[in-house]
Amino acid sequence: MDTISFALPPALIALRDRTRAFIAEEVIPLESDADNTPHGPSEALRAELVARARRAGLLTPHASRELGGLGLTHVEKSVVFEEAGYSTLGPTALNIHAPDEGNIHLMETVATHAQKERWLRPQVEGRTRSCFAMTEPPPGAGADPSMLKTTAVRDGDDYVIHGDKWFITGAHGAAYGIVMARMEDGSATMFLTDMDRPGIRLVRQMDAMDTCFTGGHAVVAFEGLRVPAADVLGEVGKGFRYAQVRLAPARLTHCMRWLGQARRANDAALAHARQRQAFGRPLGEHEGVGFMLADNHIDLQTARLHIWHTAWLLDQGERGNFESSRAKVVCSEALWRVADRSVQVLGGQGVTGETIAMRIFMDMRAFRIYDGPSEVHRWSLARKLLAGDGAGA
Repeated sequence: MDTISFALPPALIALRDRTRAFIAEEVIPLESDADNTPHGPSEALRAELVARARRAGLLTPHASRELGGLGLTHVEKSVVFEEAGYSTLGPTALNIHAPDEGNIHLMETVATHAQKERWLRPQVEGRTRSCFAMTEPPPGAGADPSMLKTTAVRDGDDYVIHGDKWFITGAHGAAYGIVMARMEDGSATMFLTDMDRPGIRLVRQMDAMDTCFTGGHAVVAFEGLRVPAADVLGEVGKGFRYAQVRLAPARLTHCMRWLGQARRANDAALAHARQRQAFGRPLGEHEGVGFMLADNHIDLQTARLHIWHTAWLLDQGERGNFESSRAKVVCSEALWRVADRSVQVLGGQGVTGETIAMRIFMDMRAFRIYDGPSEVHRWSLARKLLAGDGAGA
């Protein structure tokens, strides 16, 4: 195996710095915009952010050059996505937010040329959004996808889909969706559908702690949705396999973006600890506060190293499921600790809108749950370790 290097090449340093400047100058000033709603940035605000990223040459950087992106490797993404994540609106601006980033990766890997031209190219250009409909209310699929209840039955040249989904991020306003459904033989298949087709009902938006995803989270009912056979994504019966194609890198890109958010919260706490006086000296000189700042530094760097190592493995052609699962646990737990300590250091300011830390704290809490709760990943890792799969990782 090649030797891993943590030295960034000059071109990547330049891209990092350009992204950092763009976020500071063009994106952070819009965080207080009235169109940044409890269900995420409005479509009008998203369009403005995307237009700014397009002018800066930073739009959809993870997409292939053939489609108009920058064709970033996983390691390159880890650097750029962290910088984008420094603002709550950064991922939206660069068109690398969830679920679109993962859907773009999956579509580039699996979709036909016709499907890419119809759905993917407009998305890469920032003109449309998408959603990924897999999670279901009990007793359906959640952390255990094998519990999938939504069904797809062949009827002539179509498949007819029935089922309920929830926590579907971005469903409101999405141009198309990827729908996971169970076939009559028990296998799963992914289907592509325009979200304005008859048979799709947006039941309601769900109130959630996080407010950073455009369109928020929705409950969606599929009531006799007809999908032409030509709109099957990939092959019939391989839905669970494609889910792993999507989720392994998507877990990691979540880590990249949230690393930027945690760094922002820590920066706010660090600045406060330097300036705020308490008991005759700066707050940060008190050992209890200083230790929290030191622990934040340790957790941030631990998360960054896990991200870089896993990204490097993916760039070497490794499947990375074991490593991305491990990175998801390490990063979600470490970055959550950073956000929590940052609020504590900020004191009263940390639990109000006076600083960005409260918003980051609320947005980040769900990171330990979505794309697999930490407990499920630990259980999966333990099973693989006991079976000798990944024990040397």
